[in-house]
Amino acid sequence: MSQKVTLQGTPCHVVDRLPARGERLPDFRLTTADLGDAHLSSYAGKRKIFNIFPSLDTPTCALSVQRFNSEVESLDNVVLLQVSADLPFAQSRFCNAKELGNGATLSMMRDKSFAKRYGVLLEDGPMAGLCARAVIVADENDIVQHSELVYELSGEPDYKAALTAL
Repeated sequence: MSQKVTLQGTPCHVVDRLPARGERLPDFRLTTADLGDAHLSSYAGKRKIFNIFPSLDTPTCALSVQRFNSEVESLDNVVLLQVSADLPFAQSRFCNAKELGNGATLSMMRDKSFAKRYGVLLEDGPMAGLCARAVIVADENDIVQHSELVYELSGEPDYKAALTAL
């Protein structure tokens, strides 16, 4: 099963579907800023916001990273997981330049199975192989409280809905 999103009106297909409210998050393997591996268990016991996006080199992606970073600053027991196909070096450079330290940047550089398991892998279109824009919020037990696939890739997620779900 695939879903459709658009990129400035052009249809693109996304593999599978996002984990839905009430479902348990699947495990993943992503690359951290220091080139280590991160798994779901790396964030055990924390409430999680997954800010998933195509690339920090696009204005909307950059905006969402900055917005979520500022929103989570005062929240307790919350980890912001910012996932893209960008290399960890590019992610770190962006966050350092913008003085963003409230989130963990995670890259799919070694393993795209995250995008498949989480229902965000773009199958076709100009950004095929990257992540669609999505937000997933999970509780301390890795149970999804909110998920949103942003249907227009150049659009922003519903920040308020994501933060309310915490």
